[in-house]
Order: sequence, then C-alpha cells, then structure tokens
Amino acid sequence: MNEVQVVVAHSERATLRVGDVFLKVDADQARIDAEVEAMSLAPVPTPEVLWRKPPVLAIAAVPGTTLGRLGGPSTGSPAAWAAAGAAIRKLHDAPLPPGVGRAGRGVGELATELDAECALLVANGLLPAELVTRNREVAEAALRPWTPVFTHGDLQIAHVFLEGDQVTGIIDWSEAGRGDALYDLATFTLGHEEHLDDVLAGYGAEADVDLDVIHAWWAAGPPAPPADVLMRRARHLLERVQHRP
Repeated sequence: MNEVQVVVAHSERATLRVGDVFLKVDADQARIDAEVEAMSLAPVPTPEVLWRKPPVLAIAAVPGTTLGRLGGPSTGSPAAWAAAGAAIRKLHDAPLPPGVGRAGRGVGELATELDAECALLVANGLLPAELVTRNREVAEAALRPWTPVFTHGDLQIAHVFLEGDQVTGIIDWSEAGRGDALYDLATFTLGHEEHLDDVLAGYGAEADVDLDVIHAWWAAGPPAPPADVLMRRARHLLERVQHRP
C-alpha cells in the first residue's frame, strides 16, 4: 500500500504525495486556476493534470531527479545545469501569460518585504544588524526597471527534474506569471552559486544578464513561508557575507 507523504504544509496550502500522484490542497481557487493555466501555456515539460475537485488538484509525478536541494550538495553535471538553463530560457522567450507572478512584484512592494524581513532577522537575534544592513544594500540592485517575461516565480532547484541532461518536468507553477527573468535565474541557483556559469551557458551567451542583479536576488533570498524565510535567510546570508570581501 502506498503511504501518504507530506511534501509541504503551511497555513496557505499543502501538498501530499500518494504513490505517483501529488495532491495539492489550496483554499485559494484562483491560485489553483492560475497554476493550471500556467502549466498549459508553458513551453517546457510540466506535470499532467489528472483531475480537479476544489480545493484539490491532482497531478502526476514527473520522471527524473532534481539537481539537488537548497542547502544541500548538487548531484548534477555541468551539462545538466546547462540543460536547465536552456529550459528556463525557453520559458522566458514564450508569449507573456495573462497575469503577474511573484517575480513581477513592484519595486515598492519588494522594498517593503525586504525591510520587514531584515527587521525580523535582527529582532529575532538571528544575525547582527551590521550583516543584515550590508546584505540589504546588496539586494537594492534588484529593485530596478525590467522587461517582463513568462516567469515560473518559484524556480527552486527542487522544482526542476532531469534524466541525464534532459529536463523532464518543472513543477509547482502557483507563482507563475509575468515577471523579472533574473528572479528565476537567481532563485534556481541560490545555494548553488558555483553553477551559475553552467546555467547561463545553457540560457544563452547573448542574453543580457546583469550579474549584480543576480547577486542582489541571492541577497534577497528564496521565496518561502515566513518561518522558512527566517531560517534559510539567516544561513545563506551569513555564508555569503563571511566570504564577501
């Protein structure tokens, strides 16, 4: 008998796995609608939608494995990272979807979020104020005008599956929409910064990729529920600042 595995669960939504089926439970029907629409429009491999019965969406598991996890070692070859970069570029070159995604938040909204999270890091004693201030200054470079593209919006390394050097599926499209291409690239390489060159090789040498903005998004940290934001942000912030001249 297949066991029920809790993949993620928090106050907004939960994802369960039963065998080769993922059940996404989300009280926000609009978010589920947006995810299904994004998967139907994306020109990259996405999970098959098996059935929908609000508030549940059932999707099939995709074959392959991820390149690693945030905070853990990478298991992928340079060719696999480049293949992921090529898939991301294909998504970014696709016609714009109808809605704005997480990567499309305005400068004012982003600045407010960053300031609030920096204040929490200091208030909870997770990092010295001087380190948080320095990282916030680096993150400022991300707050600039950009040309919208079709973005995934939550392109963590655990959401891209490959077999060898072939992308077999990209999952979790609830944050997809029009947004900043560099947000996707930074999210995908966060915690695995040494593979950025491999990803950009697949993404295309002719692309206008501002590395300062990538670094700024790394400083801003990953999209995650609030508790995870604090813990991951503290760990990665401390690692980056310690190694920065």
